[in-house]
Amino acid sequence: MYSVFIKEINGFLNSFVAYISIAVFLTGIGLLMWVFPETSVLNYGFADLETLFSFGPYVFLFLVPAITMRMFAEEKNSGTLELLMTKPLTEFQIILGKFLAGFTLVIFSLIPTVLYYFSVYHLGNPPGNIDTAGVIGSYIGLILLGGVFTSIGVLASSLTNNQIVSFILAIFLSFIFYYGFQSIAGINIWGGYASIIEQFGILYHYNFLSKGLIDLGNVVYFISIALIMILLTKLVLSSRKW
Repeated sequence: MYSVFIKEINGFLNSFVAYISIAVFLTGIGLLMWVFPETSVLNYGFADLETLFSFGPYVFLFLVPAITMRMFAEEKNSGTLELLMTKPLTEFQIILGKFLAGFTLVIFSLIPTVLYYFSVYHLGNPPGNIDTAGVIGSYIGLILLGGVFTSIGVLASSLTNNQIVSFILAIFLSFIFYYGFQSIAGINIWGGYASIIEQFGILYHYNFLSKGLIDLGNVVYFISIALIMILLTKLVLSSRKW
């Protein structure tokens, strides 16, 4: 698993995809945080990072698929997947190595945004007038969301040998899981079941975490979804033997 992890990290660092994706993510968040008047923290009148945690998931919808699109699709297209499967590694170890590599890059892309926290911290009146515990909790929520999107992206990459198709499919699936259930629940036909349907979606659980409210149930939800996606990826790879 470690060898797969290192291979994927080196693959990303040796290509422009990771750098461009992370640069686009940071530029987009930076513009939303500091430039666009409708979302700029400078126009809020109070110190917080709501813009980052509200709009970050939508930027993640494009960043994470860009990171994961090549993982299995490129292996299939180049014919190296079968060679990889002959290594003394289980399918689960291969999947986990690729997932952890993508997840690491997602976390790495978030690290520069810590500068936003320190900037807002010093811009507060008085300086330090910011809910630090809430910010930490919100970062945990964004990291967990990145993990789920990474697992969805790995699954999408395993379903095709075309990186562009993998990218589009990952965006579609991530959006459905993030916002789709809330949209479905909003249809006025479910009655009392609407709230239950809404709880299947990521947005319902992320809303709590983005407010800094760390609840074990929400954390378990994110971990469970990521595990399900990883298991589905294993099922897709195992289907080659059927």
